[in-house]
Amino acid sequence: MSTAAAASAGQGGGAAAPAKRQPVFVKVDQLKPGTSGHTLTVKVVSSKMVLQKGRAASAHLRQTRIAECLVGDETGTIVFTARNDQVDLTTPGATVILRNAKIDMFKGSMRLAVDKWGRVEVTEPANFTVKEDNNLSLVEYELVNVEE
Repeated sequence: MSTAAAASAGQGGGAAAPAKRQPVFVKVDQLKPGTSGHTLTVKVVSSKMVLQKGRAASAHLRQTRIAECLVGDETGTIVFTARNDQVDLTTPGATVILRNAKIDMFKGSMRLAVDKWGRVEVTEPANFTVKEDNNLSLVEYELVNVEE
């Protein structure tokens, strides 16, 4: 047996590595303020560029693009803030999987965002109809400090 085969045949080669957690897919209506680590499949209803700055010509100044996309599933919709490369993936009509997404609060309402620890992936078109009359980003939350 070669040394490479002996190594892969078992001196604990990888058994110590933690098992990869299976993502738990959530629905839009289950999202709550201040939570993170969400994985969900949503359809992009609309996309609007809200910020575009920087010049592609200069190497040291990276271009910043931010788009607000209305995304949703059969339970409701929410505004997703797409940044830079995510803007190209979130075109209206596209179905995307948002991995490790978090809820940001903006002016008292929820926004969905995927930072550098998450991922936006285009996937097969989903076979659900987006419930557009339940927009979670239109619900205004007020921060209430609870005293012990």
